[in-house]
Amino acid sequence: MSDAPHLDEAAQEAILASMPVYQREARRTGVPSLGVGLVFPIDEKDITVQDFELPAYYPRAYGMDTGWNWTAALWGALDRETDVLYVYAAYKRAQAEPPSHADAIKSRGSWIPGVGDCADINRYDGIQFLKIYRDLGLHLELPDKRSVEANIHAVYTRMVTGRLKIFKSLEIVWDEFRLYRRDEEGKLVRQNDHLMASLQYLVKSGLRVMRTKVEAEPGRTPFLRSNASAWT
Repeated sequence: MSDAPHLDEAAQEAILASMPVYQREARRTGVPSLGVGLVFPIDEKDITVQDFELPAYYPRAYGMDTGWNWTAALWGALDRETDVLYVYAAYKRAQAEPPSHADAIKSRGSWIPGVGDCADINRYDGIQFLKIYRDLGLHLELPDKRSVEANIHAVYTRMVTGRLKIFKSLEIVWDEFRLYRRDEEGKLVRQNDHLMASLQYLVKSGLRVMRTKVEAEPGRTPFLRSNASAWT
């Protein structure tokens, strides 16, 4: 922008005022301010959606990234008619025991299945996180982790085709999204990326385990779409 002769200082300031603060210096100078290369180079407004009440007939699942320093989870609901995945809830907490994480996840719907990177060894008793969380009541499976780049591509494809939307209120997700980047050698910067990892697990592996509450609890009386709002 600073090299554009037709934009005087007042015009530049007016344009910058309409942009998020974290983008302004990069837009002014052309030098990326969040890293050498953003992993998802897409305008936020293209994937942002105002929060709304999700119909009960949208199946749901969550992606989860575990560890001692940080554990994170991201919930999604799928409109099967349009194939649009809505990311509607997030959780992130540092240095807490598995029961605390499990309780927080179940509080958003204990019937919701998940996929999580839970193969790490628990630092205390040597038991895999997967068994620990299953014993704590989570319906959890391991995600497909064979190719991180394939997972990133799956997320980006949904973004650019309008089939992935993130609720506007999820600031902790947007904070990671804005900093998710590659270094000078094109390698992922593994810092503050736990929700982005959860998003990849949700998109690449979570869709196959998604369920509605009725599907997850077959003993419940099936609902009609006309009164679906009464179900959560």
